[in-house]
Amino acid sequence: MTDATKCPNCQSEHAYQDRDLWMCPECGHEWSAAAGAAADAPVEAGVRDAHGNVLTDGDSVIVMKDLKVKGSSSVVKGGTKVRNIRLQDATDGHNIACKIDGIGAMNLKSEFVKKA
Repeated sequence: MTDATKCPNCQSEHAYQDRDLWMCPECGHEWSAAAGAAADAPVEAGVRDAHGNVLTDGDSVIVMKDLKVKGSSSVVKGGTKVRNIRLQDATDGHNIACKIDGIGAMNLKSEFVKKA
């Protein structure tokens, strides 16, 4: 069985086609063959912000919501502009290293920022 006919959700081999959709009897997931082909297309690698824009080293970002600083009573306010970010590989999701005025060096998750 090809990967196109396996369930993308649970990898079950018991998926079947019903008109334009593929269905998985084990998990109930439904998907279209066109969506499966689009998923196989190469995706541009990189860190993306909350809106899906690709971020690069040196970009400026804006924090979208108030973020508590762990181990401190400080808060990074929503709307704060952070300049000259550095991207890093992180297993905990904190993939942006930066310096914030008044707080200092810290790491942010890309899902809480938007490209400026």
